[in-house]
Amino acid sequence: MTTISNLRLPVFGSPMFIISTPKLVIEQCKAGIVGSMPALNARPKELLDEWLAEITEELARYNAQNPENPAAPFAINQIVHHTNDRLEHDMELCVKYKVPIIISSLGARKEVFDAAHSYGGLCFHDVINNTFAKKAIEKGADGLIAVAAGAGGHAGSLSPFALVQEIREWFDGPLALSGSIATGQSILAAQAMGADFAYIGSPFIATEEANAVEAYKQMIVDSKADDIVYSNLFTGVHGNYLKPSIETAGLDPNNLAESDPSKMSFGGDSGVKAWKDIWGSGQGIGAVKEIQPVHAYVEQLYKEYIAAQQQLAIKTASLIRQ
Repeated sequence: MTTISNLRLPVFGSPMFIISTPKLVIEQCKAGIVGSMPALNARPKELLDEWLAEITEELARYNAQNPENPAAPFAINQIVHHTNDRLEHDMELCVKYKVPIIISSLGARKEVFDAAHSYGGLCFHDVINNTFAKKAIEKGADGLIAVAAGAGGHAGSLSPFALVQEIREWFDGPLALSGSIATGQSILAAQAMGADFAYIGSPFIATEEANAVEAYKQMIVDSKADDIVYSNLFTGVHGNYLKPSIETAGLDPNNLAESDPSKMSFGGDSGVKAWKDIWGSGQGIGAVKEIQPVHAYVEQLYKEYIAAQQQLAIKTASLIRQ
């Protein structure tokens, strides 16, 4: 497997529209997990140049001061869809700054993978089924992100057990799993199923560094899995959203219309804007109990992960026949 170095935990902080900015990415990397953000969060597009400079310079400074504990690498998410008219511009900047990891979504494009490979970057592509996974690898992706049921944002509908199982029948490369992962125990479970990394997004909304309004952060803390609604109304692509935010927007979360998937946009057919008016979230947020700094949440995950390893070893030893 292609390795990703300097990780304290086998975790990617997933890129979140609006929420992820250099402030969040940098703190995730310093805490020892892959930090990431969508290129489209930089608006206007010229801002992406400044943001990539900020991330690379700050992480280089941090690494120089902490040679025994360097930061994890960062990733930039590219929306590879015909509606994204700035993809070429944004990839040119990724090449300029030699972004360590490119995460592509909503379409696999060989030219994107080739651009990243030109300077030694790694390419992960997120997929919701085995068919899309095979296409991504055929076009040159190095790794996959299995977006299973329960993930925040544009989530799939397959069980993580089924999705990882089918991918691992033919693919032995780097694999991350997304879908309701919010605890150290869940990270270990993802590895036990066959994934190399856990892909965690929604819990980071409730961190001090996230670019989210306080009401959004508090809604993450206050909500549970039952408060998540799966709909394609808001962008044309199915995703998971917080029920209270839908109600606040004046819509009935139990009676949402279907949107035309061929007309994907960030406003969809609803008249309200996804991510701004309608807040995305995965089903795992029942584990989020407070708003805290990134480093504190990652430390919590680390302690839970180590404890889960120890508990599993004890349980396994007690169940195996001597």
